Amino acid sequence: MTEPLRLEDYVRRTLLARVYDVAVETPLEEMSQLSRRFKNRIWLKREDLQPVFSFKIRGAYNKVAQLTREEQQKGVICASAGNHAQGLALSASRLGIRGTIVMPQTTPDIKVNAVKALGGHVVLHGDVFDEAATYARQLAAEKGYSFIHPYDDLDVIAGQGTVGLEILRQHAGPIDAIFIPVGGGGLMAGIAAYVKYLRPDIRIIAVEPEDAACLDAAMKAGERVVLPQVGLFADGVAVAQIGEETFKVARQCVDEVITCSTDEICAAIKDIFEYSRSIAEPAGALSLAGLKKYVQKHGVEGQTLIAIDSGANMNFDRLRHISERTELGEKREAIFAVTIPEKPGAFRTFCQTLGKRNITEFNYRYADHNDAHVFVGIQLRGGDAERQELRDTLEKKGYRVLDLSDDEMAKLHIRHLVGGHAGLADEHLYRFEFPERPGALLNFLSRLGGHNISLFHYRNHGDAFGRVLVGMQVGKKTKADLVASLDAVGYPWSEETGSPAYQLFLR
Repeated sequence: MTEPLRLEDYVRRTLLARVYDVAVETPLEEMSQLSRRFKNRIWLKREDLQPVFSFKIRGAYNKVAQLTREEQQKGVICASAGNHAQGLALSASRLGIRGTIVMPQTTPDIKVNAVKALGGHVVLHGDVFDEAATYARQLAAEKGYSFIHPYDDLDVIAGQGTVGLEILRQHAGPIDAIFIPVGGGGLMAGIAAYVKYLRPDIRIIAVEPEDAACLDAAMKAGERVVLPQVGLFADGVAVAQIGEETFKVARQCVDEVITCSTDEICAAIKDIFEYSRSIAEPAGALSLAGLKKYVQKHGVEGQTLIAIDSGANMNFDRLRHISERTELGEKREAIFAVTIPEKPGAFRTFCQTLGKRNITEFNYRYADHNDAHVFVGIQLRGGDAERQELRDTLEKKGYRVLDLSDDEMAKLHIRHLVGGHAGLADEHLYRFEFPERPGALLNFLSRLGGHNISLFHYRNHGDAFGRVLVGMQVGKKTKADLVASLDAVGYPWSEETGSPAYQLFLR
């Protein structure tokens, strides 16, 4: 990698970037309803309106266009199952050169077909992205193709920087902060370098998912770090390590890093839909989620804040999961486990205590002659303050209350499993993320080493991975044997045996 450039060098590259042969200048639109709600002027940069529904076309095209004619004639290659793949496919097609896209064999057909429709030559290789990336670099060396990195490249960064160029041209007045989604950091680096050079007064806020916050980790450590694992919900920014060149820019230009939960991202997707009737992908709505969190954290009012809607490439099936989590993300629903008396009229009395609030979900299970455990969802209007007030009210009435609103296992699995106690003394509970590929379950079962499965709950909503809750009995072996078997499977896992939700509803 080259020595770090001065900001003026990034600006020069951005001004000379060739993107508009294929990309379009996207609108900057004020979200009037959200502006009134949050008492700030909130603007959305609509990169979801690009020809490939993502900003990635800018950097990919600029990089390919900057190659020599000889390099172009040899062809270009990348490894991607997402927006970079489509951006490179269209870029190569427009320039009349061969564009090869290596994708994992597990890539959904909808993404493979999208790349082919844009003129890309698709090669399916490996079960995971790392295997596809290694093979792509191998082909580049063997065939003489130019490997096009999705973010850690100066020409790619400069292409993405044209988003910042457009923002400053489209909004000549005061801008207090720009919120940018971060995966590998190409979009962040391009916008941040350009904006900070011309308008150093504008705050640059990087936004990441809580479970894939590689920039936040690097900023805290003072150096690039590799996350042991990353969450895949916002797959467009699911990167384990920030780019080398992009991190140099971040250290100089980023004022703050904000991380957002899955629920907060889902709420932002809904906000964008209600404003534009368009559906952002999770990574596309990430910066708006960060903007909302920034306003609430700092209590700012009357400011001009801009979020980047970076893309809209999402499988339709994922909308089920998103809609389910939106109310929680907007703090409009509380999930409680409440112990009520096991006697006639107890449910009616409980509902009277809740007052006129709507019950969104109610799961009941007999516990013993004296008590019943209730898994209940309750609609809120006043956010966390109302949630705490409601809990206090219930406890003053003598109910035992457990707040599960932030319990990931309860939201993903328990609410769908309430209904039976196994009573197994040696049962242990684990939560997994299974890759969505043929043989994933068989691989899991074959490596368990004879441990008996006592519970199994699987959920998938069009993601690259499935969410799995598994109960297993230790039997004649030790807990250490069981843990060793789980590690051998190779899937991310966490133990949930101590979860209060599990103890109440399933144990």
